[in-house]
Amino acid sequence: MPNAQQSGSLEVLLEIARDLTASLAAADRYARLIAAVRRLIPCDAACLLRLVGDELVPMAGYGLTHDALTRRYRRRDHPRLDIILSSTEPVRFPPDSRLPDPFDHHIAAAPGPLHKVHACLGCPLTDAGEVVGALTADALEPHQFDKLDPQVLATLGALAGAALRTTALIEALERRADHRGRVARDLQRTVAASRGGALLGSSPAMAALRRELALVAASDLAVLITGESGVGKELVAHHLHAASSRRDEALIHVNCAALPLAIAESELFGHVAGAFTGAVRDRAGKFDVADGGTLLLDEIGELALEIQPKLLRVLQEGEIQRVGDDRPHRVNVRVIAATNRDLAQEVAEGRFRVDLYHRLAAFLVHVPPLRERLDDAPILAAHFADATARRLGLAGVRITPAARAALSSGDWPGNVRELENVVMRGVLRASFGQPRDHVIELDAEHVDVRLAAAPRSAAVPLSLGEDAGPLADRVERFEREAIRAAVDAHGGNWAAAARALGLHRSNLHHRARRLGLKTTQ
Repeated sequence: MPNAQQSGSLEVLLEIARDLTASLAAADRYARLIAAVRRLIPCDAACLLRLVGDELVPMAGYGLTHDALTRRYRRRDHPRLDIILSSTEPVRFPPDSRLPDPFDHHIAAAPGPLHKVHACLGCPLTDAGEVVGALTADALEPHQFDKLDPQVLATLGALAGAALRTTALIEALERRADHRGRVARDLQRTVAASRGGALLGSSPAMAALRRELALVAASDLAVLITGESGVGKELVAHHLHAASSRRDEALIHVNCAALPLAIAESELFGHVAGAFTGAVRDRAGKFDVADGGTLLLDEIGELALEIQPKLLRVLQEGEIQRVGDDRPHRVNVRVIAATNRDLAQEVAEGRFRVDLYHRLAAFLVHVPPLRERLDDAPILAAHFADATARRLGLAGVRITPAARAALSSGDWPGNVRELENVVMRGVLRASFGQPRDHVIELDAEHVDVRLAAAPRSAAVPLSLGEDAGPLADRVERFEREAIRAAVDAHGGNWAAAARALGLHRSNLHHRARRLGLKTTQ
């Protein structure tokens, strides 16, 4: 009949066995296993380690310093651990063993920083005949483990090995679920950002852009999209992905300008538990999340020089290396980069790697600014007006010819994004005080358009036959014709003409009176 100590050990072992089939998260399994070890073995410290390649990685521990639990232990550097892993049964090291202990000076309960471990034992953890890790226990008292039952230790090692393998499988499932969750969240943000937009416009510049995209979309080449801020580079990237063979996989967006150097490497490539302070678990990076799909590196010109070599390696080898992990692993990702910077100039000035530039620019796509395709402005304005009407719950919006003419005469330094904002503000102004079930009329007075810095002859005709006379007279004559043309274009509406000319209304009236275009009131 078993004594009380044997009964207690048996109960602890049964708890570990029951946990194998319990519905527990990985972290809870490790915590319960280490608690069971403490009940079975009177130790000052214990550690559960998983074998990864030729290294042992702490999964859970008790009584050890933070530094000890965040290290990795190579077998060839730690003979005691190597002996444990090579054994078929629990190993007890004599107190006078000269083999260095990996946890010397790392026992939290030690009376001083130089106090060494005096009692040490270890169990190899196996599952189906395969060594999967090790369980260690340490004590400051040299003979603390002398009376332990070898059979209990062997049973503990077998159950702990099965628990470690079971937990590893659960962790893999959790990582997969986490990966799917990240993909889903990133896709939601992607859909919200793209707003379901299409490449609108029938201008020659847009026709040329569509031909370029059709040419490269079906390939897996890296694409560098260039263009001024607000031209729609992200929309072009979405178009490329939707036309590619990866259309059914994720398009993951990364804003490189929003990546502080301290977290950029982890955000892109991921990290393993213990890689740095706060890394309590493995975390997949954006390349992992985009595996099989497309990764959009927006504002690539803002990426820190320190990170660029690692990005180059992914493009060259298709391999990433997580922070804190010595082993690379392969990913299958198409990279699309976008920038409003002149990367060639950045390379010349030493702010961007030339080899990375050429890898990213396997195919260059330039998105033209709005001023080079002003014929598309009315089409874009109609699209933005309809979208704004839906958001505001309006029956619809009609854009007057005067408003279309004003929109087509703008300078648009902010490009399509600026046009969208102007139309949204205009619809909001036009709808003020109007019934929601009426179609709103968007007129020139509702849109605050800035005229181009170099006036177009169609909008501001200048008679070249009157070029004689002093410069002041020529400037005055030009100014008079510009104001007259703006007022005529807006149907005599001086407020709208002032907005079109980029002037305050009172300033325009003052100039018009000085030029004889208005009588003094």
